Amino acid sequence: MANRRKTVRAGAVQLKPVLFDRDGSTQKVLDAIRDAEQRGVEILVFPETFIPNYPYFASWQPPATIGDQHLRLFEESVDIPGPVTHAVGAAAASAGMVVVLGVNERDGGSLYNTQVVFDADGSLAVKRRKLMPTYQERIVWGWGDGSDLKVVDTAVGRVGPLICWEHYMPLSRYALMAQGEEIHCSHFPGYVGRSGFAEEVEVTIRHHALESACFVVNATGWLDADQLNELCPDPELREKLAPDTSFTAIVGPDGRHLADPIIEGEGMVVADLDLNAITRRKLRMDSVGHYARPDVTRLALDSRPRRVVEEMTFGGGPTVANGPASSDSDQALSARIAELEDEIRRLRGE
Repeated sequence: MANRRKTVRAGAVQLKPVLFDRDGSTQKVLDAIRDAEQRGVEILVFPETFIPNYPYFASWQPPATIGDQHLRLFEESVDIPGPVTHAVGAAAASAGMVVVLGVNERDGGSLYNTQVVFDADGSLAVKRRKLMPTYQERIVWGWGDGSDLKVVDTAVGRVGPLICWEHYMPLSRYALMAQGEEIHCSHFPGYVGRSGFAEEVEVTIRHHALESACFVVNATGWLDADQLNELCPDPELREKLAPDTSFTAIVGPDGRHLADPIIEGEGMVVADLDLNAITRRKLRMDSVGHYARPDVTRLALDSRPRRVVEEMTFGGGPTVANGPASSDSDQALSARIAELEDEIRRLRGE
């Protein structure tokens, strides 16, 4: 690992958004980057879909009543690239900081739960979409695909991002682990109202740190009383919502907290990451190395983008604008299928 001798200062921000206000929430991101810069932070993580805000309304209101708020969310969502990514990229470059930000991405007439990772020079290192929206989120967001399920090299090391309950998709986590992530950046919405959710987040991020032997920097959101009233107009339901659902924290490869977590209100967790701790943990248990058994179980990752339209020629493969596409990928796939068929026949004793 190229960065194993380096110490990195990480920050995780717990913030309340400016509801349905792209510019207002973006300004809070820019302010937090400046604050983090003063603290010497080199990588900063923000909550899930912070701009303009997480669609809490889909959880707390009947589907038939949320059309107007759904439209407001769409109108204030983020184009990538666009003014928001330009502004945040410029702030990241000015601070010399890696920034991991959650946004509602607008693409055509659809919305996606998207993570954007900016390198310390302000460039967009990766844009990835949540693979599977959870429960009521499927009303709001489309699906991602495997084309962006990847770890990226940044100024602070190899960064692997995942969103919320993607951490309950163990194969997706393993895909990042196998790519050698050093700093795992995660975020959850926070303030979902279900008692015990904060404890669930803690268990999840600590387990991933232990299993992957990497650092986990996790950020969640927060809401104030007025925002809760707007998003959940039913007073009887509001009384049942529990506030102990936010958990912003930084965890080391040994599963221990490196600073006190934030469970309510706004704030920032800051901790120094000694990347040598990754190697120390992996010498004991490397789940993608000496502690793996690929002869028994292994992961197949389909990293092809899933496009709505692909031009085809009858009896041939995909085409490009000026003629047939290269058949190299098809030939490689056919060769791999033949290898698998041979292996199956061998295992059957044929």
